[in-house]
Amino acid sequence: MAWHIATICALAAALLLQTPPATAQDSGAPASGTTEPAETKRQAERPGRTGLPLPRFVSLRANEVNLRTGPGVRYPIDWVYRRRDLPVEIIDEHETWRRIRDWEGTIGWVHQSMLQGARKAMVTGELRILRKLPKRAAAPIARVEPGVIARLEACEGGWCKVSLEGLSGWLERHEFYGVYPREKVE
Repeated sequence: MAWHIATICALAAALLLQTPPATAQDSGAPASGTTEPAETKRQAERPGRTGLPLPRFVSLRANEVNLRTGPGVRYPIDWVYRRRDLPVEIIDEHETWRRIRDWEGTIGWVHQSMLQGARKAMVTGELRILRKLPKRAAAPIARVEPGVIARLEACEGGWCKVSLEGLSGWLERHEFYGVYPREKVE
């Protein structure tokens, strides 16, 4: 009986001396679900844990994507995106989790399986004119409302070629979210 009590005491002591589980902050992966000012959005490009540059644009793979406060399913869901192809910016990586920022500046964590490398553009601001050529005097093709998502095809100078609903044309870079100011897209 005495050896049972000694064993139980030894187990209890071992449990009490264990270090607490690592948190997202301990691992260098900050919990979030916050927003950051626009002027801090673009960091110096650096490689992430995957070897891909950070930050970088991608898009949502599914119509329902959970944005979590930290990198793992144990963290609470802060927001649910309900729009496939929405462009988002990956700003950090932690194992299979990606810290993203959306067009409004909201930041949180999503699993890598919910993202795709396809480049998309979301029209912002006001009604925009899709043009036949990359210049303001070019013939208009269509009027595009804010919130419309298009496929990003290429960018040259201050213009980017996009395609949507069977149309292909040019928008100025500042008219949508999903590309950096001087980024070359081919």
